[in-house]
Amino acid sequence: MNALRRTALRNWLHGVMFKSVPLMINCREFEGFILEYLEGDLTRRQSFVFETHLKVCRECRDYLTAYQTTTDVVKRVFQDEEAPVPETVPEDLIKAVLEAKNAR
Repeated sequence: MNALRRTALRNWLHGVMFKSVPLMINCREFEGFILEYLEGDLTRRQSFVFETHLKVCRECRDYLTAYQTTTDVVKRVFQDEEAPVPETVPEDLIKAVLEAKNAR
């Protein structure tokens, strides 16, 4: 099977999975639920769909981890906590958060 046919087949399967399966969401829809998920504001069904997507999508798992890390850093800075920031947090993110805090 040539690369073009494989790509077409993969795109078709992706479309079938995310359009015909009512308990699946795509990555864009996933992003729209992150804050509600973290705050516990999703229904049981919505949480199930969100967590099902997490199980099958590595990119969204990585995105959720980065989102949580970012919100943790922001909370620490704005609450003046002395807890150390993880080494994996980019320096430019820390700088941007501190600038936002000082601009208040």
